Amino acid sequence: MKIQSKRIYLAGMFLPGIIEMENEKIKRILPYGSETPDHDYGDRMIIPGMIDVHCHGGIGVDTNDADEPGMIAWSKALLEEGITSFTPTTVTDSVDSLKNAVAVVAKIIDERTYGAQMVGIHLEGPYVNTEKKGAQPPQHILKPDPETFKQINEAAKNNIKIVTLAPELDDGFEFTRYLADQGIQVALGHSNATFEQGYQAVANGANGITHCYNAMNPLHHRDPSLVGLAMNLDDIFVEVICDGNHVTWPALKGLVDARNNLNCIMVDDALAAKGCAPGVYQLGDYEVEVRDNGSCYIVNTQTLAGGSLKFNEGLANLIEKALVPIPVAINMVTINPARYLKIDDFKGKIQAGYDGDLVVLNPDYSIQAVYCRGKMV
Repeated sequence: MKIQSKRIYLAGMFLPGIIEMENEKIKRILPYGSETPDHDYGDRMIIPGMIDVHCHGGIGVDTNDADEPGMIAWSKALLEEGITSFTPTTVTDSVDSLKNAVAVVAKIIDERTYGAQMVGIHLEGPYVNTEKKGAQPPQHILKPDPETFKQINEAAKNNIKIVTLAPELDDGFEFTRYLADQGIQVALGHSNATFEQGYQAVANGANGITHCYNAMNPLHHRDPSLVGLAMNLDDIFVEVICDGNHVTWPALKGLVDARNNLNCIMVDDALAAKGCAPGVYQLGDYEVEVRDNGSCYIVNTQTLAGGSLKFNEGLANLIEKALVPIPVAINMVTINPARYLKIDDFKGKIQAGYDGDLVVLNPDYSIQAVYCRGKMV
């Protein structure tokens, strides 16, 4: 399979060329016009397949439901918005329910079922602060504890890649160090942590911030909180939801600028209601409402429960509304999440030897074509 464009995102620039794919991989990059391609995309942008590290569900399916056919259908639906890899994300639940959910994800990972590829699991909770729980059910919230985590990760066949926790609840940062020693990314979120507690967690191995600005104390000039941490530590990874509802465009741009464009990751925090019409849906123990602005709220409140943003539309938002430079925005949905998940040796770039995950974008950022592991969708 050979595809051609005058605008292929290579090494941070748009350059002309031909991408040849074979056996799920990018075999080589050829000079533009040097061979006859199977598909010529003219001057449309070709970028690496997008990667979502924080998504709970879509099309009526939730990770916690432990619904294997539903999860497979969801993974196929994600391809339509340019996501070719993702980490199904849990919400706080009973330990048994979490074990069931991650076991289903692990089974799909092992079977390599066709669709956007599940490249790990993001465990959001149960180790969160009840004061910043958002839509996390309080009755199942636990103190950070390696023993309960070991049970869950064993059921997941060691596929848990990210754990979101409240660092102020981790006595002596024992759990943070345990996870870091296992090579698991520790993300700070759903937390009342001060700036000092945050940087102590980072000093003990934490390496991420979950949906920055949301479910944490706001930035204050005398108490910078985790937001201030995100703005000051360039070498950690910082998620941000780019729908304009969770974070305003000036706040989003301010975060990216403060970080010198480094290690920012776009997420959608999508719920099962993503892809569904406005209305009321169930999220665990909560009823949530998809409103006309596209976001999900706990019914009869202004509490955001999650998003329904399509990833290609989020990329457009970054560039057109938040005025983030195009290469920075593309990196936020490709190589940065790949680096966070430690899969950047085969995902996140258009380069020989990498997976054949590609997205062809129209000028309005709608999807012209998607290739997943070398296969055209």
